[in-house]
Amino acid sequence: MMENRMFCYQCQETAGCKGCTISGVCGKKPEVAAMQDLLIYVTKGLSAVATRMREEGKTVSKDVNHMVTRNLFITITNANFDREAIRKAIEETVSVKQELLAGLDNKEGLPEAASWNGTPDTYDAKAKEVGVLATKDEDIRSLRELITYGLKGLSAYSKHANALLQDDEEVDAFIQKALAKTLDDSLTVNDLVSLTLETGKYGVQGMALLDKANTGAYGNPEITQVDIGVRKNPGILISGHDLRDLEMLLEQTQGTGVDVYTHSEMLPAHYYPAFKKYPNFAGNYGNAWWKQKEEFEKFNGPILMTTNCVVPPAESYKDRLWTTGAAGFPGCRHIDGAYGETKDFSAIIAQAKKCPAPTEIETGTITGGFAHEQVFALADKVVDAVKSGAIRKFVVMAGCDGRQKSREYYTEFAKRLPKDVVILTAGCAKYKYNKLNLGDINGIPRVLDAGQCNDSYSLALIALKLKEIFGLDDINDLPLAFNIAWYEQKAVIVLLALLYLGVKNIHLGPTLPAFLSPNVAKVLVDNFGIAGIGTVDDDLKLFFGE
Repeated sequence: MMENRMFCYQCQETAGCKGCTISGVCGKKPEVAAMQDLLIYVTKGLSAVATRMREEGKTVSKDVNHMVTRNLFITITNANFDREAIRKAIEETVSVKQELLAGLDNKEGLPEAASWNGTPDTYDAKAKEVGVLATKDEDIRSLRELITYGLKGLSAYSKHANALLQDDEEVDAFIQKALAKTLDDSLTVNDLVSLTLETGKYGVQGMALLDKANTGAYGNPEITQVDIGVRKNPGILISGHDLRDLEMLLEQTQGTGVDVYTHSEMLPAHYYPAFKKYPNFAGNYGNAWWKQKEEFEKFNGPILMTTNCVVPPAESYKDRLWTTGAAGFPGCRHIDGAYGETKDFSAIIAQAKKCPAPTEIETGTITGGFAHEQVFALADKVVDAVKSGAIRKFVVMAGCDGRQKSREYYTEFAKRLPKDVVILTAGCAKYKYNKLNLGDINGIPRVLDAGQCNDSYSLALIALKLKEIFGLDDINDLPLAFNIAWYEQKAVIVLLALLYLGVKNIHLGPTLPAFLSPNVAKVLVDNFGIAGIGTVDDDLKLFFGE
């Protein structure tokens, strides 16, 4: 890599659908990208050491598992822009890795990343050697990155489960084993294709863990109408995915005169019964992540970013933007809190009390809460509608939203769907159509929102349940089409999970990932029927014959 240049192509909006080389479209600067590359490298080294420990019958602590998943989460698109925080994570990781390495009986055959013991003054030089382009073979590089990005998404889901004191040692061990294997030059393309599908298997397991953690703590989501207007009190806007952060914030704002609003991927929190007991849990404010600058300006109060989807803030509200967990932005205040600890939100609450109430930007309600248990409760009604022909087909339109104009395709596609087609959705992709008046079929809304991107697990369970009810041998025989929008790495693990479950003919847009080499893309097309999107007219004809 050249001086002051970068190479990153992990998200859908990467420059020219090839790779960001000057500065990230997301706002990430080359010096931040370099530290993220080095953090991934040392995390792979730590993972190789931890994997060898397990082979020797030694125990790997939860602290090590959590360090690996935290590090991966930090590098997800739009999560952490704070170079110094990332450098600190590198330093901590190198220190832990060296300590564990000293305790191994056999150090033979470990990758160079396992033994590298650089000091902070060597970080910049080392980062130039270990980025994406360090793997010269295009197909090996493509598969290594596909696996790594899937593991990043899986780590994000693991962190949310960890926050609720739920862990899965099998998932953590796999993440570390797979990361180590991306450093193994003896592995062939076929080996890495197999590892990619295995990543999907553990993706299902990781999403099941998070589903169990969320529903165990907060109950099963239920059909809920969420207010999108505002109240007269000052407010705090909470964004991201971490429900435990929301719970702590709601507890600490009781009786303070401060209301709490959700934003973007936090919207589905309103569907959980446990959160309905808080009188100051006001509603949802705004839309998907990419509209932050306009909407955060108008919110007037502080904003808490709990995970990724941070847009570099305007100076006018930067002092109101707070981060926690893996998120970070230089100049914004960060609220710490270790595994199992209660975070102290008193400072952000104090700031909120001094702010005006939010400016109203829309009114009305949106309906959601169609996770697996709620849909199972409606199963007879759904099956009757399918058997009678009232519902001809379901289309899964889960995934991510983004700022590109080409994503208007999804709004137009939803508007023009035949009236006997139902949308199953999860993730922030829903903001392209969840405020349209698409009506219902025999009382069943035509947009069934299961929740956050991780709740794509619910959509998989619903599909498997329908397969069982209709007595089908193959999930692909269901009246079900997949037209998924993607943006970042949590969508990658969802895709790999669906492939592991045997789902074929998934359409992925608005573009196919830049990190898929032509040969790797051909493997996905030939074996799984992966395809891009076309025009709305062409795709309506393809999916529905009209």
